[in-house]
Amino acid sequence: MSAAEVMAAEQRYLLQTYARPAFVIERGEGCYLYDSEGRQYLDCVAGIAVNALGYGDPDVAHAIAEHAGGLIHLSNLYYTRPAIDLAQMLVERTPWADRAFFCNSGAEAIEGAIKFSRRYARDMHGEGKTTIVAFSGSFHGRTMGAVAVTAREKYREPFEPVMPGVRFAPFNDAAAAAAAISDDVCGVIVEPVQGEGGLSVATPEFMRVLRERCDAVDALLIFDEIQCGVGRTGTLWAHEPYGVAPDMMTIAKPLGGGLPIGAVLMRQKVASTIHIGDHGTTFGGGPFVTAVAQTVFRKIADPAFLDHVREVGDYMGEALADLQAARPDRVLEIRGRGLMRGVVVRGSAGAIREAAHREGLLIATAGDDVLRLVPPLVLSREQVDEAMAKLTKALDVPG
Repeated sequence: MSAAEVMAAEQRYLLQTYARPAFVIERGEGCYLYDSEGRQYLDCVAGIAVNALGYGDPDVAHAIAEHAGGLIHLSNLYYTRPAIDLAQMLVERTPWADRAFFCNSGAEAIEGAIKFSRRYARDMHGEGKTTIVAFSGSFHGRTMGAVAVTAREKYREPFEPVMPGVRFAPFNDAAAAAAAISDDVCGVIVEPVQGEGGLSVATPEFMRVLRERCDAVDALLIFDEIQCGVGRTGTLWAHEPYGVAPDMMTIAKPLGGGLPIGAVLMRQKVASTIHIGDHGTTFGGGPFVTAVAQTVFRKIADPAFLDHVREVGDYMGEALADLQAARPDRVLEIRGRGLMRGVVVRGSAGAIREAAHREGLLIATAGDDVLRLVPPLVLSREQVDEAMAKLTKALDVPG
């Protein structure tokens, strides 16, 4: 089937919820993707921050092959070892966490965290303490609970009324956050580094005030690290540099090496209020995906691997600062941390993204005026140079 035939079939048979560029990706190797015409692209999207180890990682491929002939699915009605082993790995590498709940995606992890917050508040305080506080610029997913705590109106408004009981406050405004976190609040959800919302980084004061106010009113502090966690920012967890720990954390994207998995990590005080039958999942924590995820997590959590992410991430940050200095007409601000970078541009980020495609560079956007670079974490300094050269050319697109 030709590329044109593939695109025509997509138009005929798939629900049209994505605007895709006019090429068909067929294979990947390392940090590169190749289309059906043989054209090479340096990938700085990584499946939206999912393919942390790039394409064709031999350890991931071996783990998939090794476990594909065994238990693919069993449900959670029976004990299997892989999920327990993965939970132990995650908890032991997360000093404040005591338990894990597995699901299939980031949105499902958010749904679980919302439910667990309300269950905790009901057990500890009775009825009425049900408000969730979220923040401007937030994106937490597309299911009904997750979209309710997503501030960006284009994701939420077409589906209203969504879940009630959500209060929004300005991101990085400590005083406004403190005022919003009142006695009726059961949970506060925040991304340490916002993804879809423009790659803004939480300030230390903001994170400290969230923790203090949650403690004062006995609300649960939830960190959404679905995009910024699991090594993306140069530390295993994006919240580590703040010295502030949550009560729950949602993770997903890179954990399965491209296979679907999500998780909620939590303190024992939360777990103690969740009882058999309160929540569940048919596919979450299946033996196949959790076995593969162990290989992925073990590789990313290795201190030498995280050193590499910090080193190359710092190099990318410096290269983007140089690009801003060279092109102040188009580049207004550099955001982010590690290998999670945002470039605020004058003009259309979408037009620059399309021009980058023509140069052989895949990048994403995070709003109308922000380019998002979330490459595989195995990216090299030389590939950063290549990306900057291609991006420089893409900035010449009109508008």
